[in-house]
Amino acid sequence: MNFSKTQRILLFASGLWFFGEGLLGPLFAVFTEKIGGNILDITWAWSLYLIASGLLYFLFGRILNKSKYKEEAMVFGYFLNTLFTFCYIFIHNSKQLFLLQLGFAVAEAISTPIWDSLFAKNLENPEDSFGWGVAGGQSHLISGIAIALGGLITYYISFNTLFITMGIIQAIATIIQARLLLIKK
Repeated sequence: MNFSKTQRILLFASGLWFFGEGLLGPLFAVFTEKIGGNILDITWAWSLYLIASGLLYFLFGRILNKSKYKEEAMVFGYFLNTLFTFCYIFIHNSKQLFLLQLGFAVAEAISTPIWDSLFAKNLENPEDSFGWGVAGGQSHLISGIAIALGGLITYYISFNTLFITMGIIQAIATIIQARLLLIKK
């Protein structure tokens, strides 16, 4: 199967994004405890993120469904995610973490449904299980590698170094994803 230029950009940029996000992985629990949180704060923060992003998927999916600016909205979602990733550096308590998780929910709900629709639109056959297998498989593979590396960075250096590394990688992913705007023109 040959991937189109759009699909290659989508896959490469999302691969970087998954790597940046994956660096934190299960360390989220350790970070939450480091800022004074407990097991309930960890579960509430993660639950809040999932519920908010799920609800916002419906909202943004509907709003952006007929938009002529899907690519721009997706890049904006990536940008927000990058910005919020750098904000981890300034989180000092659970309440701030909850607000940050809401921000991540907005960013994901804007970008992910659009990513999926653009990827599907550019498949020769929308039911192509190999194309979807590559999209899904790369996220797991890359995240698995990133989690191991994130643990090393945090253990040997610091959480702040981890967050800066995550943000830089996600900024690069955003810039690469923005190349779709050039294809669109």
